Amino acid sequence: MRRPRIAHARRRPRRTPAWWRDAVGISCWGSALVVVALWVSGRGVQNLATGPADLLTSLGRLSGLVAADLLLVQVFLMARVPAIERSYGQDELARRHRLVGFWSFNLLLVHIAAILVGYTLRDHSDLVRETWSVVTTYGGMLLAAAATVALTLVVVTSVRAARRALRYESWHLLHLYAYVGVGLSVPHEIWTGADFTTSPLARLYWWSAYGVAAAAIVLYRLVLPVWRTVRHGLTVRDVIHEAPGVVTVQLGGRGLHRMPVRAGQYFVFRFLDGPGWSRGNPYSLSASPAPDQLRVTAKTAGDGSGRLARLRPGTKVAIEGPYGRLTAERRVTDRVAMFACGIGITPLRALLEELAYRPGNAVLVYRAHEAVDLVFRDELEQLARRRGITVHYLLGRRTPKRNSWLPESAWNWSDADAMRQLVPEIEQYDVYVCGPDRWMDAVCAAARADGLPDGQLHQERFSW
Repeated sequence: MRRPRIAHARRRPRRTPAWWRDAVGISCWGSALVVVALWVSGRGVQNLATGPADLLTSLGRLSGLVAADLLLVQVFLMARVPAIERSYGQDELARRHRLVGFWSFNLLLVHIAAILVGYTLRDHSDLVRETWSVVTTYGGMLLAAAATVALTLVVVTSVRAARRALRYESWHLLHLYAYVGVGLSVPHEIWTGADFTTSPLARLYWWSAYGVAAAAIVLYRLVLPVWRTVRHGLTVRDVIHEAPGVVTVQLGGRGLHRMPVRAGQYFVFRFLDGPGWSRGNPYSLSASPAPDQLRVTAKTAGDGSGRLARLRPGTKVAIEGPYGRLTAERRVTDRVAMFACGIGITPLRALLEELAYRPGNAVLVYRAHEAVDLVFRDELEQLARRRGITVHYLLGRRTPKRNSWLPESAWNWSDADAMRQLVPEIEQYDVYVCGPDRWMDAVCAAARADGLPDGQLHQERFSW
């Protein structure tokens, strides 16, 4: 006798405790303070007063130690640790990761310059000869030089102009050299670092720090994604062309009700359909997750997203995630206003489906160039009729005279006044925003000008 199908209730992720964010910040600052304290205990301060050579080498030691610590913090921030991911969100983590990385690299340059000049003064040599001697005769220095090259490559490709010139897939691959840089720097610190060779307490700290960072990478970037991929067995069920250059992929799997995923989140997907499968691309869910199905929608722009249109049903899928904080967890009122532009509609459409609100307490403002570019229009209008959502479509070219979230036809309206007309009493709403960066900046500025508290403004940037 065939058993009836059981509808499983989806497991809701627990609300993120507010103190997690504070704990992460304190831990990062605390690690830097520990490094400075270890430098002081190793006669770092006393060496500052014993002559120019010792002053420079002592400052070089300090800058190198702090640079190494910040490099580990940088790696740890992007290790996809759930407590950190849920506390900050991937967009804010990416900004902090970039900031910490630049500080780490600048201190690394100070470390190299101060040490080499200090050694040159100590040995009464010239800088070129001393540099050659250090690189070729000191333990681990050839590996450290290779680490510096790898980290330089990462930093150079992190500059905004370089990011714009690279495809996402190329940029992501180049950034894996950060792990190479961290790994190659370890032998130099062990074999020639004064703290490693003279202080048991420093050795304990550094081995612990490297161990924790390595464990986080292995567990959350490798083991957990592989486990979820195998456990849920996602495959492509259908590929739907929604609009010009926009594709929806429906994915089926097993036990998805056990996955801690919510509307508004995204996954990094790898479609196992041939060459290029190893390059992951992030896509937001475009519908509320079901117990046996997920749905994503994307523009077929880059190499990764361009493959979506060519996917065949039955293609197996590897996943990382879920990631992101653009969810119901951050909501504080009983009203919601959604501002979407272009393909930014995808997470907001899923949120409109999943969030709890009374008829008349939800507003969607959807900006697009032309009517044909409105993705999910039929679905949105059905959802609006069923749940009492007020929908505004803003069509047309962008306003040329200022950076505005309004179309050219509304050039005579101020951004704040237009928002107040579309969403009266906006300060009583939770406002979710998704779209291109400059457009989001204009929306957020208008919302703040209308008196919306920052705690009710929810956004997540997906630019890399």
